[in-house]
Amino acid sequence: MNTKPFWMRARKWWRQEIRPLLILALILFSIRSSLADWNDVPSGSMRPTILEGDRVFVNKLAYDLKVPFTTRHITEWSNPQRGDIVVFFSPHDEMRLIKRVIGLPGDTIELRNNVLVINGQPIEYKPIAEQLLRDLAPADRVGRVFATEQLPGQTHAVAGNPALPALRNFAPLRVPDGQYFMMGDNRDDSFDSRYWGPVDRKRIVGRATAVVMSLDRNNHWLPRWDRFFTSLESE
Repeated sequence: MNTKPFWMRARKWWRQEIRPLLILALILFSIRSSLADWNDVPSGSMRPTILEGDRVFVNKLAYDLKVPFTTRHITEWSNPQRGDIVVFFSPHDEMRLIKRVIGLPGDTIELRNNVLVINGQPIEYKPIAEQLLRDLAPADRVGRVFATEQLPGQTHAVAGNPALPALRNFAPLRVPDGQYFMMGDNRDDSFDSRYWGPVDRKRIVGRATAVVMSLDRNNHWLPRWDRFFTSLESE
């Protein structure tokens, strides 16, 4: 029979069992907060590049080092580039979103009938390779149009749905210093900078670089094995 007082047993339990677990948890959550994280994708605003049910890896050291559990920057060594897929806190409702950087500080961005115009130069669009659509369900192709958008320095897939009401035109807008213009690849089904404006640099959490795993929500959450550990880096 244990004759030690309860407080002595509790203190030993705290010292030997609970405190080490709390320290480990603090270290792990600090790493996740400042170094690397993952982001679940609940919507189709980045389709066909990122699908609902994807879990993407977020490199939080891509641009800077932050104080754990905050957005305060300790130091910066890079900035988002046009075409990067980034995770950030929305200036509209503080939700954590994932979109593509379209406009850099000082850029002038315009949209004409869903054609991007950057600094006065219309962006070219080309037919899309079937391989880029291989993971889309047949229902997600009906009524949609797909293309590859030739941003300066990189190419990526975009989608549109002519049947949806969407903001397909806006007048030239200059991106303020220290801010970035974000858009989803699924252009007619994305709530992005067209509606709530550019995003402050300090709101950007990190760069999404890969799909770590993917579960098909419309097919009993079965794994999409061919999407596991696939890169999201620009071509």
